[in-house]
Amino acid sequence: MLSTNTLEQTINKILSQTEKRVISVLDDTLAESQKRLDDIRVDLDAEYDKIISDGRKEAEKVEKQIIGSADLEARNQHLLVMEEAVGNVFNEVLGRIEKAPRDEEYSRLVETLLREAMNVLRLTDIVVYSNQSDRDVIKTVLEKFPDADMASESIDCLGGIQIKSRDGTMTFDNTLDARILRLKPLIRKNIAAKFGVSG
Repeated sequence: MLSTNTLEQTINKILSQTEKRVISVLDDTLAESQKRLDDIRVDLDAEYDKIISDGRKEAEKVEKQIIGSADLEARNQHLLVMEEAVGNVFNEVLGRIEKAPRDEEYSRLVETLLREAMNVLRLTDIVVYSNQSDRDVIKTVLEKFPDADMASESIDCLGGIQIKSRDGTMTFDNTLDARILRLKPLIRKNIAAKFGVSG
């Protein structure tokens, strides 16, 4: 049998070796854990930076949307003001036309409108339409155009004329109303340019 002393030494030796192995394993585990923590910290820092960057981008996007929405609202307000201005101009023009005297100057205007309309249709053999109050002026002008006849019925307009071919297949509206409508886009464009609005 082994002596107690030898047994103690053997036990101490085993304990010492076991302690060294346990300490070595603990040191390795600690070093590995520290490395993992460092790797995780790097990953977390990168993820944090990405979240901050994405948040800034999203905030910039929202800011641009808000600014764009405000710009659009301002543009819409400009367009409404412009449309109101165009409407006011047209109402004033229509009022002046309605009150304008049917004098010699108006007679010359009607003759010009008639010549324009005949040139557009390339016809002289036509039927001419006008409103009821202009019929006498138109009849006087038509004395210069032997192939043109006054229509028996009147049309609803502020003034001017409308012509049709005898067979009714071609028509040209050269009433003051139609001319104003043809000018409306140009007037709208000029007002928009004056206000600095494209529309």
